Amino acid sequence: MYISEQLLNPDEHRLRLSTQLGVQNVVLDNRGTELVSATGGVSEWDAAKLRDYRQWVEGFGLKLDVFALDVGSILLDSLTDIEGAKKQRAMLAQNIQKAADAGITCLKYNVQMVGITRTGLKPGRGGAQNSGFVYAEYSAADDQKHSYWGVGYPSNQEEGGSTSAMLCGQKMAREVPPVTEKAGWDAIEFLVEGLVPAADKAGVRLACHPHDPAYPVGGLNGIEHVVGSADGIRKFLALSPSKNHGLNFCQGTVAEMFKEPGKAMIPVIEEFAATGRIFMVHFRNIRGGYLDFQEVFPDEGDVDMFEAIKAYQRGGYTGPLCPDHVPVSEIDEGRERFMSFALGYTRGLLQAAGVWSTARKN
Repeated sequence: MYISEQLLNPDEHRLRLSTQLGVQNVVLDNRGTELVSATGGVSEWDAAKLRDYRQWVEGFGLKLDVFALDVGSILLDSLTDIEGAKKQRAMLAQNIQKAADAGITCLKYNVQMVGITRTGLKPGRGGAQNSGFVYAEYSAADDQKHSYWGVGYPSNQEEGGSTSAMLCGQKMAREVPPVTEKAGWDAIEFLVEGLVPAADKAGVRLACHPHDPAYPVGGLNGIEHVVGSADGIRKFLALSPSKNHGLNFCQGTVAEMFKEPGKAMIPVIEEFAATGRIFMVHFRNIRGGYLDFQEVFPDEGDVDMFEAIKAYQRGGYTGPLCPDHVPVSEIDEGRERFMSFALGYTRGLLQAAGVWSTARKN
């Protein structure tokens, strides 16, 4: 295992900072740009541009571990416009091959149909604020204001419903038809059936992020989060036996699925690590649990992060750990210092667990 930093559209300054922090591996997302586009849009990739982009990043002494595959609104579209969704799926399959041609071996994607739901910011240490979801306090207005939309953060409150959100196919639940449990699985199966064969042909691993957060039984605003439980993740993995069909295992998101994540998470981590289907980890912590939690610094949550490292070890996981969703503060608007803290904390845990010397060879 080793630290890896997840970055959105980094410039030279940001990549140099990563290397100075001791980062050697990165997970990149460039949604909303034309850096790798074939046509000037942001959906269809150009393999040569993608290769040039990878080589530019790796020119800083970094290895590109994972690149984001934006599936857009295909899941919702598959429920309302199947022919249009089939065209999108074909293009995504082509992008998987182009990624392989560009030397990229792993792509992550997200099956959110609506924004990553949050209900507000809670007071954190030293005046920082923690993004949270409290089902009992839910309102559509708070959802619009505080949820993670598109490629933004909760601190970017103006992004709700913006172009950035549309790039990722995320909308308010009231703007889309109801998504029953059956419809949710139908949409995900439609995507998996189209993308996994392309991934097998190209030799590219696909890392899926579970639904964030877990919704109450019966859903929220008519939307079911079917990959919002450990059983849902198990069912998702069972959709295909392919070794390329796996997870962006968001530890914080999975923790949100349990009333007592401090007790539940260690065996769950070991279970999924042992499947060999975790391709990257969002290494973050929460305080609270199912339907009532807040995202906190990694050292102050309910999950013992050192025990989590050891659980990944026991399960045989050797891939990247990416800090994710740190708190918000006007003192650190870009959250570079908060992420730096999380990176250093994670590196320290790896050293304590005796795996950092191995990490430096990856």
